[in-house]
Amino acid sequence: MKTKVPQVTIAFWLVKIAATTLGETGGDALSMTLNLGYLVSTVIFAAFFLATAAAQISAKKYHPFLYWAVIIATTTVGTTMSDFLTRSAGLGYVRASVLLLAMVLIVLGIWKAAVGTVSVNRITTRKAESFYWLTILFSNTLGTALGDSFADEELGGFGFGYEKAALIFAGALALIAAFYFYTKISHTILFWSAFILTRPLGATLGDILTKPIAHGGLNLGRGASSLVIAVFMVICILLMPQKSEERLPEPAA
Repeated sequence: MKTKVPQVTIAFWLVKIAATTLGETGGDALSMTLNLGYLVSTVIFAAFFLATAAAQISAKKYHPFLYWAVIIATTTVGTTMSDFLTRSAGLGYVRASVLLLAMVLIVLGIWKAAVGTVSVNRITTRKAESFYWLTILFSNTLGTALGDSFADEELGGFGFGYEKAALIFAGALALIAAFYFYTKISHTILFWSAFILTRPLGATLGDILTKPIAHGGLNLGRGASSLVIAVFMVICILLMPQKSEERLPEPAA
């Protein structure tokens, strides 16, 4: 089948960061503002993820809005799943981050063994696409825990605050970009590293928008913030059309 993932361009990363920010504000809106709790919210968002992922995997060609709907689904369920593990399950930020990192590496390992490559340029089978979305789900959940661990001081966090944490992750992404252009490090490794780190950047940006002023935020409403970010994403997708990657030949056995 033809690949159904977009080309990795600046537009891709811009929309990805917006999607991760929306995941933070949207996830918190359901679990905290509507007071549904982390577990119930996770079940709701997991159902949304399964529905959108099934539609994406069964689609015959690349549909930008469907693709980004699945990304948003992984960021929202990732937000509430991470909060459930760190708070309700009592793992704290560090242990939850280690557990989720192990899950990402396990999925990548199984994907590599089953398909032969984890390159996003070779998502040309439903098996590869299924692993792709499972990796994204766990990477966005990991990113949420990482963002909270750097920003908060409770639950074993480092307590840098939201603004400093956002600068740390932005700096890490700039470093990865430098590695991409000026070193021979595997682009696949750099892609997944950047993909994970855009999530805590978006999470801290979302917290800056919605947390109380006394806690370092701007105290904007979660619902209103989510709507504004969603509109921004739609505008970006419409003004910066993203083509799917060209299909590449499968690697030799």
